[in-house]
Order: sequence, then structure tokens, then C-alpha cells
Amino acid sequence: MSASSDEHAGPDAPDARDQDATTAQRLDLDEAVPDIDEAVARVEHELGRLFARIRVSWREAAQTVHPDLQPLGYQVLTSIATGKATSAGAIIERLQTDKTAVSRQVRQLEQLGLVESVRDPDDRRARVLVATELAQERVAVARSRYEARLAERLGRWSQADLDRFAEMLSELGGGASDRADGKTPAS
Repeated sequence: MSASSDEHAGPDAPDARDQDATTAQRLDLDEAVPDIDEAVARVEHELGRLFARIRVSWREAAQTVHPDLQPLGYQVLTSIATGKATSAGAIIERLQTDKTAVSRQVRQLEQLGLVESVRDPDDRRARVLVATELAQERVAVARSRYEARLAERLGRWSQADLDRFAEMLSELGGGASDRADGKTPAS
């Protein structure tokens, strides 16, 4: 008399149902890899489109400030105007660009009357870059236009969607790994 394979299997031996589930999981993973690859490709494509749109926005903002201003010059100017970078070294670090390009842009900003080099109040030997009143006014106009376009696009999103999008962008940009406390935000 032959017993079924289930009767002879020990308590630790996988039964046919477990083997079927494992096989199904492998098939799901095999099918998921192309889906993930396609999803990553779509994200890459959309990021490319977004970056292109951002470059156009920087060009438009630069033109709003001054017709001769280049997009990099606008980025340098906003770094100075917001106080996020007020020395050439800080601008280079913030924008991840080379010294020659920053020097050229700062020189142009000074010639256009948008930036001045003044003594650092904390270190009289050093100099800092400050945006002129004219620059502050023109940057405010350019930023308000940009913020209005962004608000129009994101205004239809829920607060939860915006918060999650900001978290995802931070994670994509390495923000979670850059945090000082070493903790990553909850997913």
C-alpha cells in the first residue's frame, strides 16, 4: 500500500502548497524586474523633462532680472540674495560648479549693479557679496512668477501628497543619508 507523499513528509518538509507558493513568488519577481526597469525608465524620462523645464525657468528668471544675465548668473545671484552663499567659495560649494565660472558670473553681476563686495562685519579682513536693492527687487519679481506657476501646478494636490512628494524628492536627492542624526524618515 502506498501512502501519499504528504503522509511521509516530515513536519519540516515543504508540502506541495508551499512549493507552489514559492514558485509563484519566483515568477512574480521575474515579472516584477521588467516592471521595475520600466518604472525606473519612466522616472528617468520624467526627471529629464522636469530638469529641462527647470532650466527654462532659470533662463526666464534670469531674463526678468536683466536681459544679459545667464541662468548660472541667476543662480549665483539668488544664492547671494538669500544669504545662502555670500562668498565665492560658498557659491562654488552650493552650486557645485567651478571657480572660473563663479568668478565670471560675480564679475558680471557687479558690472550690472546687482551685487557688491563689502567688508565682512565679522572678519574685517574678508569680503562678502551682497545683493543690491535693485537685485533684491528683480529677484523678488522673478521668484513670484516662478512660485505662482509652481503653486498653480501643485495647488491641486493634497497636503498629504505634497508632503510625500517632498519626502520622496529628499530621498532621491540623498537627503535622508545626508541628515546629521543619521536617521531616515519613516516610509
